[in-house]
Amino acid sequence: MVRIADTNSFTRAAEQVHISLPAASNRIKQLEQSVGTRLINRTSKGLTLTTAGEAMIKHSRLILDQIEQLRSEMLDISEGVDGRLRIMASTTAISEFLPSVIERFLANRPRTSIDLRERLSSDIVRAVAEGVVDVGVILEDVGTTGLEVLPYRTDHMVLAVPSGHPLADRRAVSFAETLDFDHVGLSQSSTLHAFLQQQAEVLRRHINLRAQVGNFEALCRMVQARIGVGVLTHLPAVRHAKSMNIRIVDLEDEWSIRPQYICVRNSDELPPFVREFVEMLRADARDSQSPVS
Repeated sequence: MVRIADTNSFTRAAEQVHISLPAASNRIKQLEQSVGTRLINRTSKGLTLTTAGEAMIKHSRLILDQIEQLRSEMLDISEGVDGRLRIMASTTAISEFLPSVIERFLANRPRTSIDLRERLSSDIVRAVAEGVVDVGVILEDVGTTGLEVLPYRTDHMVLAVPSGHPLADRRAVSFAETLDFDHVGLSQSSTLHAFLQQQAEVLRRHINLRAQVGNFEALCRMVQARIGVGVLTHLPAVRHAKSMNIRIVDLEDEWSIRPQYICVRNSDELPPFVREFVEMLRADARDSQSPVS
């Protein structure tokens, strides 16, 4: 069922699971009979999921994720690993904030493994609520009813432009103004890409992406090469501006200041090693707010 939803094709789904097309069709019929409703609409234009089918896929993916986690944890135990810490976080948290915390955590618990994934805040909240991950770092405190949410760091978005660009001498610009120019962005799988696309849609504008890259350093190098301007977070922007011929311009939009939060289900029910990691995140948040002497 999941393969059919992913491929939108009985034929390709059957090929991927190495069964015949009649066998795949028969399995879906049996599944529909067992739940008492149609799951897939078959038309001349292709396949579409019914409402029941969409619900089936949602729960099926969760079950498959849990099976994979169980398999991974059993493998960890067999190989002498003490536990697996499952984390979902934003682009900025993964690239800028979490590496140093994870480094310190693993120094204390070298036999613990890390499963770190980048997701949108809405997906992270859902995964934490469903027990798919232990800890989430989210950019928006939304839809978190029933979860524990703790303040973490603040994400400040800025614009990087090449030296001599028409916006290079501006102290601050609006995101709308930047859309008059070509952009360089992160890959489509990144949470920052999805967020900026949403902001452009709010403005009923389009981001003209001339290039997409995998990290902030590559983005800044593309900006330096005058491929386009780029929106990224303040810390990597300032760091790369020290060694590249680019200028950093503040964004005026309210959303450019984005507080981050730590999100867990119930800290009292977390395994000791997960609670230890959460405490290290909270300490990292406090340290980031302390004045530098």
